[in-house]
Amino acid sequence: HLSSMRTPTAMIVGLVLCPCGLLLTFTGTVAPNWRQVSHISDQPIDFVLEQGIWDMCSEQRSSHDRLCGQADELGYFEQVPVRVAQGMMPTSLAFTLLGLAVAALGVRCWQKEPRHLVAGVAGLVLFISGLLSLVPASWYTHELWTLPAPAGGTLVAGYSLVLSYLGSCLEILGGLALTLSFHHCCKE
Repeated sequence: HLSSMRTPTAMIVGLVLCPCGLLLTFTGTVAPNWRQVSHISDQPIDFVLEQGIWDMCSEQRSSHDRLCGQADELGYFEQVPVRVAQGMMPTSLAFTLLGLAVAALGVRCWQKEPRHLVAGVAGLVLFISGLLSLVPASWYTHELWTLPAPAGGTLVAGYSLVLSYLGSCLEILGGLALTLSFHHCCKE
């Protein structure tokens, strides 16, 4: 009968949310836009500085002239929240890839029964990967207005930071969904 062939809903949820989370945290990690600084003194009104965890780009909005690799004169990259993000975001991505590999082994859609213990372990790894990216995103957000910025600038959170947040939350939820597989082990 079909019921034993079905993959549990929680596993499907985990396997949908976590790759989406990976995509968002990857974009958040590599795109240089954790914070935007606009209305900087001695700069044109449409000049925007975008600060990421690896790079800084400036853009003239009217002409779309964009220059990356801007010099870090204020020691922005030396700041602890930025350094922590540089370490934890790639670590989180590695954990997510590991968790998804383990999840693929555990869920095993091509076999009659999923391996609940393996899927549960994958869920824990993915949950941890979500926390590993949530911590730097939260800390950076908390310090957003205290990190060094050009004089007179208006600071706002950039899309990379928002994507990192969303990705982290999807990984945490997806990981939790997969950890529900432990419930099956206990029943057995």
